[in-house]
Amino acid sequence: MSDAPSFLRHGAMPKPAPVDTEWLARTIRCQSIAQFSKGEPWRILLLHERDTHLLFWVTRGQGRVVVNGVRRGVGAHNALFIPAGTLFSLDLGPQALGQVIESPAGLTGRMPREPMHLRARDALAQAELTGEIEAMQREISQDRPLLQEALTARLGLISVWLQRQFGAGFADTPRETAGQRLARRFSDLVIRDFRQDKAMGAYADELEVTPTHLTRICRECCGKTAADILTERRVYEARRLLARPEPAIKDVARHLGFQSAAYFTRFVQQHTGMTPTLLRRQAQSRPR
Repeated sequence: MSDAPSFLRHGAMPKPAPVDTEWLARTIRCQSIAQFSKGEPWRILLLHERDTHLLFWVTRGQGRVVVNGVRRGVGAHNALFIPAGTLFSLDLGPQALGQVIESPAGLTGRMPREPMHLRARDALAQAELTGEIEAMQREISQDRPLLQEALTARLGLISVWLQRQFGAGFADTPRETAGQRLARRFSDLVIRDFRQDKAMGAYADELEVTPTHLTRICRECCGKTAADILTERRVYEARRLLARPEPAIKDVARHLGFQSAAYFTRFVQQHTGMTPTLLRRQAQSRPR
């Protein structure tokens, strides 16, 4: 018994470190897709990227997802893993239901590094992922000691589930075409440069193609032109910043590369039907 850990020799478990539940709330979330979008469809309908990993588990309904400039259909029992820094949008039908796990990119090194679309056909596999998500939701709601460790462990198990499904051949990963490679490269440039006052033609020049060719390829790959993709990313960022009480509207305009607040106002009104002031007022009136 002398070789047993000290806490066993003394008949007591070590006292767990205090859990920073505020940090967890900011970085680890497990909620319904409706909760994730906060009742505002633009939060997932508009192309954007995030600094966290996302795993969407669609349990009912169907829709479409665009990832790195390529559109695919989504149905029931589909899992979508979107790594941090990936340009995406998700358009689900009104009857669709599902869950989202959001986790920090550096929390565990076991999550995939590339986007993944899995169509889970096996009932056992479906139940396994649903069970892990429900367990995470219970952990978060009960707020027990070692919450951070429990959630990290659950994420590890979910990464195992993803790898097993991929290995079993349930991943929707058709061979990438030359057009899709171009759309992905353009998406990467949009992520990097959308805050600049940079026309779509400048992106085409950097990709060494004509604007017409880039527009055609993007439309073929995701049903949006290259200009549409760039505009959506800027509109998303404008709406995200205007949903907060700060910064000032003129600073939001400057942040997005607009030469003046007046031009920014026309841009926002054209693509949302409301002025920046009205958008901000509407966002502040929503219950938190």
